[in-house]
Amino acid sequence: MDKNKEDKNNLSTIQEEKNLNKKTNSDKKENEKSIKVNSGDKSKKRKIRLIIAFCIIIILLLFFSVIFALININNEKIYNNISVMGIDVSNMSYQEAISAVNDAIDKKFSEEILLKKDDYETTINAGQINATFDVESAVSKAYSIGRNGNIVTNNYSILFNLIFGNEIDCEMQYNEEELNKKIEDISAKLPGRVVQNSYYIEGEKLILVKGKEGLTIKSDELKNQIINQLESITQRNSIITIPTETVKPEEINLEKIRNEIYKEPEDAYISQKPTTVHPDVDGIDFAITIEEAQELLNEDKEEYTIPLKITQPETKLEDLGEEAFPDELGTYSTRYDPTNKNRSNNLEISAEKIDGTIVLPGETFSYNQTVGERTIAAGYKEAGAYAGGRVVQDVGGGICQTSSTLYNAVLYANLEIVERSNHQFLTSYVDAGRDATVSWGSIDFKFKNTRSYPIKIEAKVKNGVCEMSIYGIKEETEYEVVIQSDVLSYISYTTKYEEDSTLDEGEEVVEQSGYRGCTSEAYRILKLNGEVISKTLLSKDTYDPMTRIIKRGTKKEAIETNASEETDSETVSTNDKEIDSIDKNKETVNEVTNENIVEE
Repeated sequence: MDKNKEDKNNLSTIQEEKNLNKKTNSDKKENEKSIKVNSGDKSKKRKIRLIIAFCIIIILLLFFSVIFALININNEKIYNNISVMGIDVSNMSYQEAISAVNDAIDKKFSEEILLKKDDYETTINAGQINATFDVESAVSKAYSIGRNGNIVTNNYSILFNLIFGNEIDCEMQYNEEELNKKIEDISAKLPGRVVQNSYYIEGEKLILVKGKEGLTIKSDELKNQIINQLESITQRNSIITIPTETVKPEEINLEKIRNEIYKEPEDAYISQKPTTVHPDVDGIDFAITIEEAQELLNEDKEEYTIPLKITQPETKLEDLGEEAFPDELGTYSTRYDPTNKNRSNNLEISAEKIDGTIVLPGETFSYNQTVGERTIAAGYKEAGAYAGGRVVQDVGGGICQTSSTLYNAVLYANLEIVERSNHQFLTSYVDAGRDATVSWGSIDFKFKNTRSYPIKIEAKVKNGVCEMSIYGIKEETEYEVVIQSDVLSYISYTTKYEEDSTLDEGEEVVEQSGYRGCTSEAYRILKLNGEVISKTLLSKDTYDPMTRIIKRGTKKEAIETNASEETDSETVSTNDKEIDSIDKNKETVNEVTNENIVEE
């Protein structure tokens, strides 16, 4: 009985435990369900709070954007931290910004860039290559920042530029042809430049002049340096060292030369209705074979002579007389000092070479080929010439006066200028912009006969007057020609002192006078019946200032004194020196005058 009762009690306990477990599990499920519900509610609430916060932020951003936009809505200035070509235009109006940038450009462009190679110096400025900037477009771009979008993008743009800044660049426009021409001009005047092979015809001989190894300018590199300096309008110009390289002259091409000079003989005659002048042509050819001519070049010489076969026509143009050249088309004269015998000699020889030269329609006249190389053997003498920024004595010095005089006669005859360079310095015999320098092997003066008829050059050098005239037949319409030369600005010269041990200490002698350089423009004006038909720019030129060179003495005077008279003589000696120094400084010094200086 007790056992049964115990079993019942055990069963009852087990059942209670099962019921308790069931209840516990049920409670757990209820709790888990409750936890899930609570968790889902919290997640939803978190999302709602985030959405609300985001909306508040958006509303605040929109609010502040509107406020920011309203603050700036009447702002007519360029926003902060914006620059145009390095010029800070913050808080400037459109017109103020244009003025500020243009002022910086004008200041930059008024400066000369010094180009230097050893002792050779020259300058270039923005005006010579017609350099410009599109300032209005750049300022418009700066002004549009913060104004060309909606409220949000405009505000973002304003803030972004305020923090990080904004630099508006502007590309410089320039005349590349003028820049190339300037570099070619510098290259032709560069001391130690390469001299190319050349030739000219003298009687029945072809004279071939061998070129010389020398310097040539690295044009692209120099061009980039010039452009970079001009584009940096906030930076001062610095000296540019002209980049060069050493090169050899091109090989002599006899086949090419023969093709250039070869002609068949033709008689001169004039036909009527319409009047047409048919000039004579000399037959020209090598008198030896190409192979034989090539053999001559195997010798190591400075000059080679190749014999020519000249076949004369039966009737020459000069035989036709005034009928072929009845009218004076252009003439010009300059003056020279006839007492300067060597220079006068050079002018006379070059004029004799030019006198009587006939240039056919479409043909190009070359001064160097017509006059030939200036050598002692050709009769030329040493006279004043420019070289390396100084006045030196050079064979053929002065003949640029004949090329310059001819240049002006050609202008008045209304012919086309093919090649012409100005001197490094101003000359005394023509105005700025009206000279034409020449140098054998590098700088030439060339013009083309653009008329319908042949022309003849008459050259005279006598009694201090150099005169060049162009004769031919007038066209149906002839224009009055006016040459206008304008000096745009002057360039001051500098003074250079050189020590000279042959002169007493304190003594000074002016070796070379200094005088100003300038920039100039020259125009050819054509008139018909008194009215201007055209005005054509002939050239923009820069003439360097000539340095004033003064020799300064360094030789000290020996002073002898007796020991017993040391004190007294010291005082006297000092006074004597002072008087001596004053007297020497009063000496009149013979200076080189501009009138006697002419580059070849």
